[in-house]
Amino acid sequence: MNISYNWLKDLINNELSPEKTAAALTRVGLAVEGIHAFGDDQVFDIDLTSNRPDCLSHLGVARELRVITGREFPAETQSRETEATDAVPFPAILAPDVVKIEDPDLCYRFTARIIRGVTIGPSPEWLVKRLEAVGERSINNVADITNYVMLELGQPMHAFDLDKLAENRIVVRRAKTGETITTLDEVDRKLDGSMLMICDAEKPVAVGGVMGGLDTSITDETTNVLLEVAYFDRSSIRQTSRDLGLTTEASYRFERGVDIEMLDQASNRAAEMIAELAGGELGEFIDVYPNRQTRPRVVCRDISAAVKRLTWLEVSIAESVRILEALGIRNEPQEDGSHVFTSPTWRHDIAIEEDLVEEVARHAGYENIADELPPAFGAGEYQEFEGRKKLLRQRLVDLGYDEAITYSFIDTKHDGIYETIPGLIDDRADEKFVTLRDSVIEGAVRMRPTLLPGLLDSVRYNLNWQRRDLKLFELGKVFAAHSDEIGLPTEREFFGLALTGGEVLNKHLEASRPLDFYDAKGAVELALEAVGFPAAEFRPAEVSHLRAGQTAGIYIDGGLIGYVGRLDEAISNGYKFRSPVFVAEIDLDDVLSRNRSNVTYRPLPKYPSIVRDVSFIVGREISFDMIREAVIDLEAELCRHVGFVDSFEGKGIEPGQRSITVRLEYRSDERTLLESEVAEVHERIVGSISSSLNITPRI
Repeated sequence: MNISYNWLKDLINNELSPEKTAAALTRVGLAVEGIHAFGDDQVFDIDLTSNRPDCLSHLGVARELRVITGREFPAETQSRETEATDAVPFPAILAPDVVKIEDPDLCYRFTARIIRGVTIGPSPEWLVKRLEAVGERSINNVADITNYVMLELGQPMHAFDLDKLAENRIVVRRAKTGETITTLDEVDRKLDGSMLMICDAEKPVAVGGVMGGLDTSITDETTNVLLEVAYFDRSSIRQTSRDLGLTTEASYRFERGVDIEMLDQASNRAAEMIAELAGGELGEFIDVYPNRQTRPRVVCRDISAAVKRLTWLEVSIAESVRILEALGIRNEPQEDGSHVFTSPTWRHDIAIEEDLVEEVARHAGYENIADELPPAFGAGEYQEFEGRKKLLRQRLVDLGYDEAITYSFIDTKHDGIYETIPGLIDDRADEKFVTLRDSVIEGAVRMRPTLLPGLLDSVRYNLNWQRRDLKLFELGKVFAAHSDEIGLPTEREFFGLALTGGEVLNKHLEASRPLDFYDAKGAVELALEAVGFPAAEFRPAEVSHLRAGQTAGIYIDGGLIGYVGRLDEAISNGYKFRSPVFVAEIDLDDVLSRNRSNVTYRPLPKYPSIVRDVSFIVGREISFDMIREAVIDLEAELCRHVGFVDSFEGKGIEPGQRSITVRLEYRSDERTLLESEVAEVHERIVGSISSSLNITPRI
């Protein structure tokens, strides 16, 4: 943003030199990145943050100098800031005949000023030089005046040739399907129904808040002018500007926010200059204001104490109030000693007490904040589940996994590809996902409902760099829309992992074996064991993004907490993965909120155990877990453990059947067992489960 030093001096009696003015503005947050000379003027190049659109004008910067210098505005500047001159009255009942707003959700206020009998010509030299000093070229006297007032007051405006408007009227509405407009840059632009248009009785004549149309522009033949000064919805202007690929000085200001209460002052300022420099006669003034805005009010019991609490700066109440009032923030002292501060309409960034503190602190001087730690009133501690999550991370690192940290926003192309864990997405919500208005990464406008897109992108990135043996995990937030009255999205912490390639042993260069489903399942089991759940159950499941037959649902106490399995071929081919990729995802918030099993300690066994392996011929419907549960249900005192050995299908086994080998461990805490005792118990267990499950021991 270019700001003229001489122009500022016209608005406020500033006795600081250009260099000191630049330093003072930089000190309060308006970073002056450079100063360059233009004739007898000095021009500041100011880098503004997006939350300070009020300083996209000379008046806005002058307000900051008012605080810095302690000087009040002269009467002429005060009139431009607060007062509106008399306008030709126009009956409100007839206003829609001249200006009609059909979409008040996108246009909050629209003013139109009729100026007749103008003579279009070149601008006077002083106006041309002032515009050129800040990087604007001169067009003609009327167009130059609209630019001049925008740069002075911060309010964009547009002048139409009144006689070129069909029926001499304005209709503010959304574009219709198939409509087009030729803008001032002589480009034909196709419109869609989301874009706000300024139209006459027949067609669009300007893209609202962005650029005027060529057909109704001011030319040398223009004699009657309709001056538009309006306020548009910021998000609408931003979206329209992006959709059309058209950014202008007007759209830059509108999408950040202008002062809705300054429209009449800006219109009067421009109209008076047109009458003076173009010989026009001021006519009717129409002001259509369907959406009146309320100013945020902030109750502050003690602004000085709030500044001290948040910044440690010592600023008196009187000085704090002086700073705020000089910035245009109205102060209303209360009987109980507190203050109610009302934000001015040109400030869209002041809504809470902390915003007031920021204003006081930047003028009191951030450089005066001492370099010291704040006092500690208590010892630091982990959040409720941090200790258990730390154990989970350590367990996976011990297994050779690397922790990935991926973006929380993803592309919409992932919508519907990955099946989410039940309970995350609210089926009653109209929109199931959370969408960003402004993406940090182009195209990544969706807040992730699953960790898998980020993990799989990390797998692909590593594979592209020739790292083929991968074990990755992530703990992170996932998001989904919610249908409650508050409207806040659901936010939960998930745990996910992805692995591919082979198992690489310590100090080995080659993988000893390919990673498979059981590596993923084992990692999940150890992770759950680390947070207090050693007995998770795995059941066959069908999940859209996982391969059938190599997928399991993960259960704790009968409740589904996640899935583990091999990535579906279609998805894997989309990433161009050459080897199988196994993934798992768990609702960690759900897991940690459950009551975990108590840790029990037993003395190490004194006496040896006796192990017996037994194989069973079973149908496809019988799993190892079913055999294990059947053994446990017998409550045989000497049988201390049931473990899985292997599963076999093939030669000697009928189609549709398989052989499952389990290992039974027998031990007594009081003595060494005899073979005969173990044989008797073992025979009874094998016979019982053979009968209950209708399976046959393999000879």
